[in-house]
Amino acid sequence: MNRRINKVFQVVGIKNKGLYSNFGSEVPINAQRFMSRIDEIKNHLGVEVSLFEPKKGEDHKEGHYFVGVLVKDKIDEVPAGMEYIEISGEYVSTRGSMTVVSDLYTSLQKWSKEQGYYPTQKSYFIEMYHQVEEGEEVEIYLPIIINYVMSKESQMVT
Repeated sequence: MNRRINKVFQVVGIKNKGLYSNFGSEVPINAQRFMSRIDEIKNHLGVEVSLFEPKKGEDHKEGHYFVGVLVKDKIDEVPAGMEYIEISGEYVSTRGSMTVVSDLYTSLQKWSKEQGYYPTQKSYFIEMYHQVEEGEEVEIYLPIIINYVMSKESQMVT
């Protein structure tokens, strides 16, 4: 189910960098490494999360991302090599099976535009992971601009 939501994410995670084309294989490996250290984080909620730097264009080949876990409150002291990140804003969101993650993104982006919500490259896009009977589900959050006014130039079809 697609929805618009205003949300605050409080995350403790480890920053990684790599080629966007390798994120599909790198992120799960780095997430497993991170999860082996989850007990070092006292106020975690047990919900795995990844924050991704938006790809700004075709020539933007390398980006950074965080693998981590949601936490209950801001913490001042984080374990070695980890960071506390707090981001908030307006998002469009959907949830479904990890096996169709690219379809979920495509359908959410289409729905978002139909609703008049436009993506922004100014914030991370976020994935939360949930274990379910059938395997794993992903909840996707794409940052959006609410009061977006298109200029005449951007409305032209090229």
